[in-house]
Amino acid sequence: MKLGFVTAILPELNLDQVLAFAAREGFDCVEVMCWPVGKAERRFAGVTHIDVAGFTKTQADDVNALAARHGVSLSGLGYYPNPLDPDLAAAKRQVDHLKKVIAAAPKLGLKNVNTFVGRDWTKTIDENWPRFLKTWKPLLAFAEDHGVKIGIENCPMSFTRDEWPGGKNLAVSPVIWRRMFSDIPSKNFGLNYDPSHFVLQRMDPLSPLVEFKNKLFHLHAKDMIVHPEKLNEVGIFDFPKHWHTPRIPGFGEVDWAQFMAKLYAVGYNGPVCIEVEDPTFGQTLAGRKQAVSVSGNVLRPFFPR
Repeated sequence: MKLGFVTAILPELNLDQVLAFAAREGFDCVEVMCWPVGKAERRFAGVTHIDVAGFTKTQADDVNALAARHGVSLSGLGYYPNPLDPDLAAAKRQVDHLKKVIAAAPKLGLKNVNTFVGRDWTKTIDENWPRFLKTWKPLLAFAEDHGVKIGIENCPMSFTRDEWPGGKNLAVSPVIWRRMFSDIPSKNFGLNYDPSHFVLQRMDPLSPLVEFKNKLFHLHAKDMIVHPEKLNEVGIFDFPKHWHTPRIPGFGEVDWAQFMAKLYAVGYNGPVCIEVEDPTFGQTLAGRKQAVSVSGNVLRPFFPR
């Protein structure tokens, strides 16, 4: 396994600066954000450390030379939109850009692209399913043609009113994953698993690791606290923002020793990339750097040097 972090944490830095920071902190890899250049639509989105629009092999060679100079590898490319947005024009733009990210990956010698399945949050899972199949069957065929594995993050994307009630991502639970992987039985279709999203849903973060061990393409390391005193006040059907707090690894409810032990037991040997959404460290660049550093110190004992 390789320990890294998600570059969305450091939007103020360019890729050279991100890689230099990763090297100084002793990280093995980074997951590089590839949003379209422009204004972010939400927090932690809109970060462009590689612009894949018109991306050439020469540009890819330059990126790889930069990574090699710093001794930090790229774990994969990340882009997390809503390909099933009810605004069909918006959905098309996002699918088109996702294809550009997929096409860029092999130029860099990469196999992993991480994203969301998406969801029309005003509709049920069954009502979303025909559109999911119509959108994702050709996307997976495109990924297969490029030798790229698609890792779907399991974030519910259901935190605030604009995402209520269904959330903006279908792929949140094992029962849905089984249906997805059955209906699109592609070896290139898997998970970018984040255990904190099971904490949010009051599920055991270790519970899916054995069954889905062959679908674990990439992992995010983030933690979570659910505040019982707040939950007792508003109930679980209120917006989750009112009763949970994202934390860095080791500061929340995930038992990282048990989690890492289970990863070793199932034979996972891919990237584990830290995400930082923890308000404890503030919103400054210095605070987020500190959060990455502390997270690395928590997890590094599980990674042999």
